[in-house]
Formats: sequence, C-alpha cells, structure tokens
Amino acid sequence: MNVLKVRDIVIGEGVPKIIVPLVGATEQALCKEVESLLKMKPDMFEWRADLYDAVEDSTSIERTLGVIRENVVNTPLLFTFRTENEGGKKHISLEHYREVLIRVISSGLVDLVDIELFLGEGLIKELILLAKKNGVFVVLSNHDFQRTPHKEELLTRFSKMQELGADIAKIAVMPNSAHDVITLLDTTQEIKENIANRPFITIAMGDKGVVSRLTGELFGSSATFASGVNKSAPGQIEISELRHILELLHQYGK
Repeated sequence: MNVLKVRDIVIGEGVPKIIVPLVGATEQALCKEVESLLKMKPDMFEWRADLYDAVEDSTSIERTLGVIRENVVNTPLLFTFRTENEGGKKHISLEHYREVLIRVISSGLVDLVDIELFLGEGLIKELILLAKKNGVFVVLSNHDFQRTPHKEELLTRFSKMQELGADIAKIAVMPNSAHDVITLLDTTQEIKENIANRPFITIAMGDKGVVSRLTGELFGSSATFASGVNKSAPGQIEISELRHILELLHQYGK
C-alpha cells in the first residue's frame, strides 16, 4: 500500500495517526481549543465546520480558517463539513455545501478536505479535480450512524471511493452488536490485503466499537480520531489515553 505524506506526517505506515477534531462554535473558542490541544501533539487537526455558529457565512468560514491555520502552525489541517444526513449538526443545501468546499479548497489554507461519498458523483468529481489542482488531499467518506452494512456493501463503497480518486477512503459505521464490530474489522483486513492501494480509515463508532479505534496497525486502518475538548463522534477516546494504548500495542504487538 502506498503512503501519503502530508507536511511532516506520513499516513499509511506504523502507528495509526491521531486526528483531533476542533469543535468550537466561535473563532475565539476554536483558538483556545487549538492552544490547549497543541500541547498534546496530535498528528492532525480536523475542523468540524458544521459545529461553527457562523457556518452559513462562507466569508466568515474562510477568515476563521485562516486564523486556525496560523495557530496550528505546521500540523496538517483537515476541513470537514459533516452533513446532517451523515451525523452533522446543521442542515446545509447542496449548493451551499459546494460553495463552501470550493472556497476552502481554493484558499490554500487546508491540507485535506473531507467529501462525502453520497453527495452525487458529479459534485464529487468536480471537487476532487479542484482539490488536485490546488494540492489538497481528499478524504472521501461515508458514515452510517444507524447500523453496520454487510461486508460486501462496505467493500463496494470502499472500491467506489478508490475509483473516484480518494487519497484516503474513510468508512464509519455504528455497531449494534459485537458481530457488527467483527464485520467492520474483517472488512478492514480484506481491504488491507486485497483492495487498498492507498491509506484508508475504518471506524466502528460508539462504546461497542472502541476496539476498532485501537487496532488499526494490525488490521490496516491508517488513522484514528481522538477527543480533545469535546467528542465529535460517539466512542472517541481522549488523546493522551489513545496515544498511550497505541504505543503499547505497537511495542508489544509486533
């Protein structure tokens, strides 16, 4: 599997990289969040812009993005507007989503951008083409907060992400049983061994899925999300605890 270098971080080898979401509702809150979290040395920040109060204002988003970029210094920055259909906190029209992502991708302020798989192939291709022109890596994602689809369906979604040109494919599901977690991990192993030619992320959310956030190095998932000030999804582990566990697994799991 090829690796992906984003600034000084290499994704796709060794210990899974730790991504910490920024969830502040205001520019001031976001700055305080970054200041606090930088001490914990995450591998990457994700700005969850759907949690930002002024998200309807594209100009405000770009201004705040500039402030975040200045504060995170050389740490890679992922921009995400999670839609309501996939667990986001605010409704947004497809046209406004497109406008926001075009502005963010063209800004020169982010290293990666999250694009959702089920937005429609035409829009996805447009945004991926723009991202490649601007040197922005694409995390093509899909989230199911209700269930864990069958393995065959998960593999189909992943293959589609690669086909569309994702730099990182991400699948997050909600397990309703231990068997669902096994399905997710089995799918992850299958992707690693037979499908993936680039880094990818798989997550089983919620309390039942916590193990999936810890075992990426064994099964193949290249990154995991930790909580900073607040969680952005159920099941996230606090960053210092997560790092300690990942390092133990790396040390003793060889």
